[in-house]
Amino acid sequence: MSKILVVDDEENLRNGLKDNFEFDGYEVDIAENGLDAHEKICNNYYDLIILDVMMPKLSGIDLCKKIRKEENNTPIIFLTAKGEEIDKILGLELGADDYITKPFSLRELLARVKTILRRTENSLVKSKAILIGKLKVDFISFSASDENGDVNLSHKEFELLQYLWEHKGKTTSREDLLKNVWGDIYLTTRTVDNFIVRLRQKIEVNPDKPKIILTVHGIGYKMIS
Repeated sequence: MSKILVVDDEENLRNGLKDNFEFDGYEVDIAENGLDAHEKICNNYYDLIILDVMMPKLSGIDLCKKIRKEENNTPIIFLTAKGEEIDKILGLELGADDYITKPFSLRELLARVKTILRRTENSLVKSKAILIGKLKVDFISFSASDENGDVNLSHKEFELLQYLWEHKGKTTSREDLLKNVWGDIYLTTRTVDNFIVRLRQKIEVNPDKPKIILTVHGIGYKMIS
């Protein structure tokens, strides 16, 4: 299930979009201004951000600039008022993926969302360099590196990391990991814990205070970036 963040200072609009996107099968968060949105973006993974241009506290333009500087490449669709300078908004420096002008057709917005999410999924499969924490990973060639050079991961570590990445934002139980990564539900769940410790040593800035692979107590793990 793709996760979308809707950011708009118009309460009726953001709640209406939330209801319609959830009806269409998406998981949706909302924010009423750029500062609230930035906090959510820093603490959650989103597949797409729908972002109003003109907002209090931090505009959509400034928020887009901010997260791009933070090397967050989540696709963004801008919501713009009629007459705003689209060329400026979609400049290469800004990094927006699309825009739609208010008032807009919900059907058109849904179609654009589906197109961008489909394109993102396809590019992820083809991508050779995925950044996970401090590690650049290529799941096709089974290679990894950080700022100091190549990092050695076992094949099973790659498989576990890829499974968590493909299910990022979702809590995955230890039993599910044993079944889908090891193909053996009879191994002890301690096996999963040991591999998670090893992965954290390689991807986390501070393995003792993980921010990428989080422990969900009593259940399992969740990757958030």
